Amino acid sequence: MEVVDLRTLRPLDVATILASASKTKRVVVVHEAVRRNGFGAELAAIVQEELFGELAGPVLRVTAPNTPVPYAGILEQAFLPGQDKIAAAVRSLAG
Repeated sequence: MEVVDLRTLRPLDVATILASASKTKRVVVVHEAVRRNGFGAELAAIVQEELFGELAGPVLRVTAPNTPVPYAGILEQAFLPGQDKIAAAVRSLAG
């Protein structure tokens, strides 16, 4: 398992992303934005387009739900993707 923590989106370090995905053969994209039209979708598309034949499974995305961001702190915590959702996604790819 490997974690690539993107510090910037521009410039985007595509080479590092693809090298990691090529090595592990699995990708989970995690971000706090909603699933639709988020940058995670763009990352997933880049990996799928470049490494489709090499991947052991689909690129998974762990994101916030497609709802407005809640204002209350307790609701915001439930809204954001947490370690349980991330761990479940990683386990599902592990086989």
